[in-house]
Amino acid sequence: MKNFENIDEILDFAINEEQLAVDFYQELSVIAKSEDMKQVFTEFAGEEIKHKQRLLKIREEGIFTMEAEKVADLKISDYMVNVKPTPNMTYEDALILAMKKEKAAFKLYSALAEKAPNEGLKNIFLGLAMEESKHKLRFEVEYDEFVLREN
Repeated sequence: MKNFENIDEILDFAINEEQLAVDFYQELSVIAKSEDMKQVFTEFAGEEIKHKQRLLKIREEGIFTMEAEKVADLKISDYMVNVKPTPNMTYEDALILAMKKEKAAFKLYSALAEKAPNEGLKNIFLGLAMEESKHKLRFEVEYDEFVLREN
């Protein structure tokens, strides 16, 4: 596990993860089985762009500080999904991967909310966590309708 030296490294990590999520959802929109899911993936890519912008603003304004010993406790590797989408990935695999990525993002933002030094910042991270949780639910519903009901 990588130990982060400061909050900027954590925010850089989260910003990078959001960009990876944008790329991921754009790729999934290409392989979507329905126009509805193509639109959902495209919308999620847009939402992840907004998340990235929020994190960039937090970093640029320097409104979040954290003591070094608290940084090491975040266990960032617990929030990573190392599987990448492939051109021949099945729709089922893509939905599973999307669910895992959203769960990991939820856990990351929940951990950051616990460490936030004030209520305003805590609420920003909790809001991001809630959005990721809603994304995961959307993919679970699609999985239930597309995969489980067809098998």
